[in-house]
This record gives sequence, C-alpha cells and structure tokens, in this order.
Amino acid sequence: MMKDIEQPEVKNVTLAVARKRSAGEQDEWKVYLINNNDFPIENTLVASKGYGEKDGQQQQTSILRHYLDTISENSAVLIEPIDPSVFHLNNEYWVSYYIGRQIFDKRFVFVPDAICEDNITFIKELDMEGVLHS
Repeated sequence: MMKDIEQPEVKNVTLAVARKRSAGEQDEWKVYLINNNDFPIENTLVASKGYGEKDGQQQQTSILRHYLDTISENSAVLIEPIDPSVFHLNNEYWVSYYIGRQIFDKRFVFVPDAICEDNITFIKELDMEGVLHS
C-alpha cells in the first residue's frame, strides 16, 4: 500500500495582478510572482489559464507556460500581462519551484471578477496598486 506523500506548504510566495495607470490611456495590467522569503526559489515554472463562462457560453484561454528560473529573495518578477477582458473568468496560475532539492507547488485562482476596484490595495513589493492572492 502506498503512503500519501505530504506536500510541503508554500510560504511567503504570492501572486499579484497590478495595474500601471496611464493618463488618457487604458490601465496596463500585469501578473507578478512575489518571493517574500529570505532565500531564492529556483527552477520556477508558472502555467496560466483562464476558464469559465459568459452569457451561458463556456470560455477558456490558451494555457501559457513561463519559466522564471531563479527568483531572488524578497523580490518580484513579471509573469505576464493580463487583459481586463478576461477578468470575468477564473484566472489560474499553477506555480512550481524548488528550494534546494524539494519541490513546492500551489494553484492560485483569481475567481471571476475578483480583480476589481473593491479589491485593489497598495502592494509595497511592487510599489503599485493591484489585487494580491496568497
């Protein structure tokens, strides 16, 4: 009989969807991975996709995969730009990385319409406004 292998808990790693305001233009939105650990995380992979429905029709985006290599301690890196036209979907980011020889992974999902004005906060790590997910 196989034993369940307990997955190590992801700590101090989070995602943010942040906006850059542009006078007279549409805001630019981007997704960032933030490493608030006092050590780097390595071989970082992120798979992103959107899925859900609108007006009774199922919708989904392509799956995008990003290799972010090593993310320094107490830093943030850009994953991808995100279009506000997909904010009505579940926007899922599956993050995997190594600390030493141990792999960690976590699924972050921004549920439909979570990326909205009511949820905007100042994100000190980015010096920007946006929506945090932990």
